[in-house]
Amino acid sequence: MQVNVIDRPRFYAKYGKRLLDIFISSILLPIIVLFMLMIAISLLIVSGRPIFFTQERTGLNYSNFQIWKFRTMRIDQIQKSKVNDWEGGVPEQFVFKNSQDTRMTGIGKLLRKLSLDELPQIINVLKGEMSLVGPRPEVPEITAYYNLEQSKRLYMKPGITGLAQINGRSNIPHGRKINYDIDYVENCSFLLDIKILMRTIRVVFSREGAY
Repeated sequence: MQVNVIDRPRFYAKYGKRLLDIFISSILLPIIVLFMLMIAISLLIVSGRPIFFTQERTGLNYSNFQIWKFRTMRIDQIQKSKVNDWEGGVPEQFVFKNSQDTRMTGIGKLLRKLSLDELPQIINVLKGEMSLVGPRPEVPEITAYYNLEQSKRLYMKPGITGLAQINGRSNIPHGRKINYDIDYVENCSFLLDIKILMRTIRVVFSREGAY
């Protein structure tokens, strides 16, 4: 009988993922740092300060942490997340952002299209707050409304990429993202993580669902 990772984490989910995160991050770190330096200089020249955007997100088992991203919005348009009034969980058809967002700067749109605004999250990975692969971290204003089923996506560290990100990203509603995330939590494995990382490269270059 297969043991559900939600009830009892497998060895890889508990230990192996962290080793993989450290190994891959250490190899890619020099390249990532170079890209981050180039992006930071470009943002400083074109968009000014602040270069980085930090925001509280919900991590493993509802523990909150500060996520790092490159700023893609105009300073006067950065707002706190809207407080919702949902009952019974986050609505299945809820969509957090769309392609018509007018708050972004010109360079911000480019960074989001190529997912380069996410590069600073390597800091969160190295600190152990995130993993390379896992459910994307959501804001507490949304996770506070999770029902029991939706909260299962928080049984594993959030990731820079995940099943939802290679299957539609921002093009799919909250309900489908939840299904992908729970599927990942229940079936997490080394081979699945490698598959997601490889497919992420293709999705990023195709810019599918990125905005």
